[in-house]
Amino acid sequence: MKKEKLLVVLLVVLVIASAVQAFQLVSLSSSVSSGSVTKTSAAAPLASGSTAQVPSNLQNLPQMVGGC
Repeated sequence: MKKEKLLVVLLVVLVIASAVQAFQLVSLSSSVSSGSVTKTSAAAPLASGSTAQVPSNLQNLPQMVGGC
C-alpha cells in the first residue's frame, strides 16, 4: 500500500514538473517569435571585417601551455 502511494505521489510530481516546463517553453517560444528576446554582447556575432579582441589574460596563452 505504501509503495503504491509513493508511486502516485512521484507520478503527480513528475506531471506537475512537466507541465511547468511546458509552460516555460511556450512562454519562451512566444517571446522569441515576437522578437522581445535580445542578444547579449558576448553572444552577438562580429561585424564583417572586424577582429575579435582577446582578453589580456589570454594573450600569452601559448607560452603558458608549453610542450605541445
